[in-house]
Amino acid sequence: MRIHQLRCFGAFPGTGNVAMVIEDGPATPAARQAFAAAQDCSACVFLGPGDIAEADYYYPHTRSPLCLHATLAAAHVLLARGAPPLLVTAMHGQRVRLLGTDAGCFAGVQRQAVPSVLADADCVAWLLGTDAAALAWAPVVASVGSPKLLIALRERSALATLAPPLARIVEWGKAHGINGCYVVCQIGEDTYEGRNFNHLDPAREDPATGVAAGALSAVLGRPLTVFQGAALGTPCRIVTRIEGETVFVGGATELIIG
Repeated sequence: MRIHQLRCFGAFPGTGNVAMVIEDGPATPAARQAFAAAQDCSACVFLGPGDIAEADYYYPHTRSPLCLHATLAAAHVLLARGAPPLLVTAMHGQRVRLLGTDAGCFAGVQRQAVPSVLADADCVAWLLGTDAAALAWAPVVASVGSPKLLIALRERSALATLAPPLARIVEWGKAHGINGCYVVCQIGEDTYEGRNFNHLDPAREDPATGVAAGALSAVLGRPLTVFQGAALGTPCRIVTRIEGETVFVGGATELIIG
């Protein structure tokens, strides 16, 4: 078994969301889940053999159709050895283009169909435990790999102090096929700050949610810079590009082990 560990989306050297890339590792979903649960990192991606790698993603608590910070870690490993710039996700067969640059790695994904869900301002205010007047624009469900309810707040201070009822968000998400709420605030031209809520435990808030930043870029139709995780002690910077129907989501990658 070959293991690589990397920091991804770091805003500065030594920061970022940690992912583990495993080659020649456990073969079954149950064994992979047990391995991921025992690791001290937020995500593991198991790469299958072959010219085009199959990527199977696991968080400590569950399997995932796509994790973009783990995809950046896989891209770093694969591109460094001259592998084809493409992988295919194990759960849904999604094809993800890989791109290496001087600034890090990028993963190219496309906007996907999402469940038909009514999530108006009053519903979102109920989910977040806030006032509907705090919203900057109408909420929207979007996906480039994992459906998110995208919510924009008017004030950065409201984003920083947000403490929503997490059980309510998780239960609503399970009922509607939505993987949590991604709440953002615009802080500059094409620049946003974001927070992701899809866990019952507030200590497990994600410091970088690439699939959500990608979905936000797809909805707005323009390249973005999204900052996340500074308040968690893990400052991250996610950059997006748009090429036709493809949204490239990327950032810094830093090898720790492997």
